Amino acid sequence: MVLVSAVRDYINRMLQDISGMKVLILDSSTVSIVNSDFVSQLGNDVFCLVSIVSVVYSQSDLLQKEVFLVELVDSISKSREPMSHLKAVYFLRPTSENIQQMRRQLASPRFGEYHLFFSNMLKDTQLHILADSDEHEAVQQVQEFYADFVAIDPFHFTLNIPANHMYMLPAVVDPSGLQQFCDRVIDGIAAIFLALKRRPVIRYQRTSDIAKRVAQEAAKLMYQQESGLFDFRRTEISPLLLIIDRRDDPVTPLLNQWTYQAMVHELIGIQDNKVDLRNIGKISKDQQEVVLSSEQDAFFKANMYENFGDIGLNIKRMVDEFQLVAKSNQSIQTIEDMAKFVDNYPEYRKMHGNVSKHVTLVTEMSKIVEERKLMLVSQTEQELACNGGQGAAFEAVTNLLNNENVSDIDRLRLVMLYALRYEKESPVQLMQLFNKLASRSPKYKPGLVQFLLKQAGVDKRTGDLYGNRDLLNIARNMARGLKGVENVYTQHQPLVFQTMESIVKGRVRDVDYPFIGNHFQQARPQEAVIFVVGGTTYEESRSVALQNAANSGIRFILGGSAILNSKRFLKDLEEAQRIARTSTNLV
Repeated sequence: MVLVSAVRDYINRMLQDISGMKVLILDSSTVSIVNSDFVSQLGNDVFCLVSIVSVVYSQSDLLQKEVFLVELVDSISKSREPMSHLKAVYFLRPTSENIQQMRRQLASPRFGEYHLFFSNMLKDTQLHILADSDEHEAVQQVQEFYADFVAIDPFHFTLNIPANHMYMLPAVVDPSGLQQFCDRVIDGIAAIFLALKRRPVIRYQRTSDIAKRVAQEAAKLMYQQESGLFDFRRTEISPLLLIIDRRDDPVTPLLNQWTYQAMVHELIGIQDNKVDLRNIGKISKDQQEVVLSSEQDAFFKANMYENFGDIGLNIKRMVDEFQLVAKSNQSIQTIEDMAKFVDNYPEYRKMHGNVSKHVTLVTEMSKIVEERKLMLVSQTEQELACNGGQGAAFEAVTNLLNNENVSDIDRLRLVMLYALRYEKESPVQLMQLFNKLASRSPKYKPGLVQFLLKQAGVDKRTGDLYGNRDLLNIARNMARGLKGVENVYTQHQPLVFQTMESIVKGRVRDVDYPFIGNHFQQARPQEAVIFVVGGTTYEESRSVALQNAANSGIRFILGGSAILNSKRFLKDLEEAQRIARTSTNLV
């Protein structure tokens, strides 16, 4: 069972057994799971379902299930209009706020029937509140459907935690904030394994306090507090849950990306499989927000992990095919030509609706690449991430810091990548780069780079980030250097790739990734969930998808507290630094 189909199955079961016209009521979290767009608001604060651009469910899917209205639970409280002809299907997180909302709404019911579904485990006290509130006996059922995560792709999920920076702060700085962060992570991990109907053995990254805390609390929930719920009495080998810290690989979220899905997120941004294009100039209304989903878009599914150059060629091939149909002699040689052609032939958009979207995305990204000189910048980034040679690296970074066309954020990332690689080897030259950055890009103080080193420097990391600790990794890198690489812009492999290799080969060291409790792996697992506290990247989800396609005998699932690009990673870093500076408790 993969994640997208697991969530879709839950929603199918919610809706198909309730006959008649329905209203689907969501909260701010579950709306990401079903991912509805509310683009029309009526005067009485009732939201009209106009367009569903769903992570797991489309508009037509909902209409087939007789769902004619979608509302947010907050808006229900504001409206008094009776709708007794509708049956209300609630899908909410079991938070105390949502339980109180339900208590108020059940006191004066607006709908004919109430069917309550919660995305995670309900406490007994919450059930009692719901029962006591249902004086009108409107509630037909209360069920737990474990979909407390956003299934981005079949093997990739996120929890979309807004305060993602919390993982970088010591517990003494904001104990309640860190507890809320941990609680949300535990809820998400629990829902994944309840959806998979498995109880895992749990390992964690030894050098990370937050990974250890999450692992211990997850084990306590699964093996003590809710032991019966997680006891599926299955005899095969238990899956592995490996909890790691984003700071063990700070390089991956700092790099520019050159494969399609990762590049769109880095340069434009993806939120719950949607891309907001309203800020990129003249664009047709139907293209202002587009969906990038491997479940709904065949072209994207086929090309999401392809290199940028290949994407352009593949789009051109589809445009060429239509030209034959349209009998157009217009010459198409560039991305700009493709964009003009699509604009001139509206029927093309009908026949290949998705392609006009991809032409728009590739056109915009090409513009950004040229404006920010990203091919030049990225070549040095890849050298810093993958190859040695401190002297040449210092010269390359210095030249780019002096280049007027290089943006402030790219200068910052270059200095960070250099500092992570050479913090011990060249402190004098590192200080020169700090000074150069401060003079060229004064909005970024060197303190942010130093804060990154304090968070994720060599003394803090467990994994062999640069392949220069472990003899096997050194040999692999030498072999790759001798053979050369297929593409200088995509030679980097995230640390999670090495981690998966170690799991497949049974080489995960107990001293680096200890087990929790006395639950050990008896044999190689057939399924492994790698959870990254601090967030995942699309480069890492690509590695997981390719690893699964290789049929190694282990199915990997990747999850995290957020989905990062360099902008989000730096924002989290800046926020953690700001809080750390103002905290008197920080040692």
